[in-house]
Amino acid sequence: MKDSEPGTLIVASAPIGRPEDASPRLASALAGVAMIAVEDIGRLRRLAAALGVKPAGRFVTYSNGVEQARVPGLLAALESGDDVLLVTAAGMPGVSDPGYRLVAAAAAAGLRVTVLPGPSAVTAALAVSGLPSDRFCFEGFPPRGEGKRARRFAELADEPRTLVFFEAARRAATTLAELAAAFGPDRRAVVCRELSKTHEEIRRGTLGELAEWAAGGLLGEVTLVVAGSPVRAGARHAAVAGRPARAAQTERALHTRRVPQTVRALTPAEAAAAAEVAAREAAGTPRKEAIAAVAKETGLRRREVYDAVVVARRR
Repeated sequence: MKDSEPGTLIVASAPIGRPEDASPRLASALAGVAMIAVEDIGRLRRLAAALGVKPAGRFVTYSNGVEQARVPGLLAALESGDDVLLVTAAGMPGVSDPGYRLVAAAAAAGLRVTVLPGPSAVTAALAVSGLPSDRFCFEGFPPRGEGKRARRFAELADEPRTLVFFEAARRAATTLAELAAAFGPDRRAVVCRELSKTHEEIRRGTLGELAEWAAGGLLGEVTLVVAGSPVRAGARHAAVAGRPARAAQTERALHTRRVPQTVRALTPAEAAAAAEVAAREAAGTPRKEAIAAVAKETGLRRREVYDAVVVARRR
């Protein structure tokens, strides 16, 4: 029998530029939690010092390279009663930063997850862009490979919603030129550089104009906001409505497969496996292949991984 209640996973937004943008709740959490899972320990220590806070908890590195490996240990800490604070270098965990796998695994295990809202480059750039913000989609960083980028931009050319991208400063000019080629050089866009920092810059224009401007080189953190396609979404809606019956049947079949009769609690290993399958599916890997790969990597049987995925989706 457990001596204490399970802990809470606290997902916290960190400033994207100025330390004073940190919320009082983040400062309080830094001073009080037992464990801090953080992308960049040095950067968080500097933030804590700027806030006048001495972190009380143990630091655990939680970066892209070790994200999957850290999940079981962090789940075990939560199960034992420790609160865990999840923080990335800047912005909100899970938004083009580590965090999704841990949150998904904690939710699958039935653990409490809460959020400390705060700065986000996505919404900050959208707000200052002056482009329609009632509906938008966030694309994160464009694919690295030239072929993948071209295909992705071609897929997005008719997207009616405003698009938000992250991009490295050294690749911004190339990306703007490729977007101009895919969307047309006259599509409106905004480049947001160093948001909330001393050298913040908001540059507005067409994709063609911005590509030419950026060719001179950019520095700092860059967020791109691109207007959606002026073409109405009617054709897209018609295409969706006319999907082959087989596709609709496949979707319904996903909800009728054999599932465990009761929604049981998942072990940390099962919750981590389910989260990893979900992450791979989101990246485009078919579910069957994702389950097979995760089973091989974790040592769990395929059926165990499959059942964990089903239980996680039913919570």
